[in-house]
Amino acid sequence: MDASNFKVIVVGAGPAGLTAAHSLSLAGIDYVVLEGRDEMFVDSGASLVLGPQSLRVMQQFGLLSRLKEIGGEMQHTKSYDLDGNVFENHHNFRLMRANHGIGPLAFHRSQLIETIYGGLPVRAKSQILTGKKVVDIEADADGVKVHCSDGTVHEGSIVLGADGVYSRTRRIMRKLALAEDPSREWDAEVPFTTAYKCMWCSFPRPAGSEPGEGYNTHHTDKSSMYISGSERSWIFLYQKLPQETRERTSYSIKDAEEFAATFADFRITDTLKVEDALARRMTAGMANLEEGILQHWSWGRIVLVGDACHKYTPNAGLGFNNGVQDVVALCNRLQAARAACGGKPLDAAALSGLFAEYQRERYERAEEDRYKSAHITRIHAWSDRLHWIIARFILPFQFVQRLLTNYLARKTISTALLLNYVSAEEPFVGLVPWLHKMPGFVSKE
Repeated sequence: MDASNFKVIVVGAGPAGLTAAHSLSLAGIDYVVLEGRDEMFVDSGASLVLGPQSLRVMQQFGLLSRLKEIGGEMQHTKSYDLDGNVFENHHNFRLMRANHGIGPLAFHRSQLIETIYGGLPVRAKSQILTGKKVVDIEADADGVKVHCSDGTVHEGSIVLGADGVYSRTRRIMRKLALAEDPSREWDAEVPFTTAYKCMWCSFPRPAGSEPGEGYNTHHTDKSSMYISGSERSWIFLYQKLPQETRERTSYSIKDAEEFAATFADFRITDTLKVEDALARRMTAGMANLEEGILQHWSWGRIVLVGDACHKYTPNAGLGFNNGVQDVVALCNRLQAARAACGGKPLDAAALSGLFAEYQRERYERAEEDRYKSAHITRIHAWSDRLHWIIARFILPFQFVQRLLTNYLARKTISTALLLNYVSAEEPFVGLVPWLHKMPGFVSKE
C-alpha cells in the first residue's frame, strides 16, 4: 500500500479513539473508527479530568472554548478522617493555574465524549462506525484486514487499538506475535493486576458546593472521593481487595448497593455524606481497578494507545491525559513519516521502527504516572503504616504540596507534547514556559 493510500483503522470510539480521529483528520491521514457498541453516547461512567497539557491539545482541535463552558475547573482539596476531622486543606490548583494559565477541568465522561465527537468535521464523523465489534485481525507485509462480528471486513495500513483495558486488539496482537514465534517473551494474556475495587456515581451538583471542589475521606483500606463539576458531582468509593487478582469481576446492582452501604457515613463535603449522594444518583457503576503497563505496545502493523497498553487507578486523574499524549506522540510520527516517504510505501519494518520509537518516547512518563496513581490510591486508603504516615503527617503541610506542584506536576505538564503539524494560538500563559510551543504561534513575551 503506497503512501497516498495509507489508512489507519482505529478500534474504539472512546476518548482516546476520538482523540485519534481528530489527530489523524488534521494530519490528512485517512482512517476509520470501529466502535463495538451500537450507541456512542451512553450516559454511563463517571468523571474525566483534563490537565492543562491536554487542554492545549484540545485547543488544536478547536474544542477549548466549548470545554471551558462545560468543565469545572478544580480549585481546592480537603481530606477528612472517618470522624469528620479535617487534616488536609489545600488550594494547590491555584498554584497550578499560576504556573500554567489554567487548572484541571472536570467533566462528565459521556458529555466529554459527545463534545469531542461533536467537534469533528462532518466527513470525519462519517468515518466513525458503530456496531462494529472486532473479532479478528489479519496482518501481512502489505496491510491489515479487520473482521467484525457483522461480517464486514475493513482494510488498511495499520490498526490503532484504542479499545480500553479489556482490549480485543491487544489480545489479537498477542496471538499473532506468539503465532509468529511461540518462544518469544510477551505480556500475559491478562496483563494487569487488581488490588482495589471501586463504586462510582454521578448526581446533580448540590447547592452550596461550587464547581472544582475535591474532598477525600481516608480510612484503613477504604476511601471516598468527591469531585464537583459545573452541573454534576461525582463520588468514588474505593476498597482494597483481600488479595491481588488478574481475574475480571462483574458486579451486579445488588453488589454495588451492598458495597455502597458500607460507606454510608463517609463524609464527602462539610455537610454531605455518601448516603446523601446515593439518594440522588443519576448514573452508577462498579468495577475492579486494573493497574499496570505493558512491555509490548505494538507488533507488526498493530499499535496500542491509552488504557489498552497502560492502566492506572483513577484517584490522580491521569488515565485519559496519558492517552492523549500517546495519540499525539504516535500521530506526530505517522504524519512526519508519511510526509517524508516521497510517495514510497511505509513498509512493515518502517512501521515497526516508528512504533518502537513511539513506545520509547512515552514509556518513562507513562510509568511515572502509573507509580503516582498507585501511591495516591494507597495513601488515600491507608494501605499500610507508611502510606498512613504520608497521608496524615507529610502531605498535609502546605510546603510539601507546593514542592509537589512546583516540581513534579510542573515538569509533567510543561514538557507535554503537542501535535507538531497543527497551528493554533497559545491559550495559556503562566509562570512556567511550555517546552513545546504551539506551531505557528509567535510569543508576545
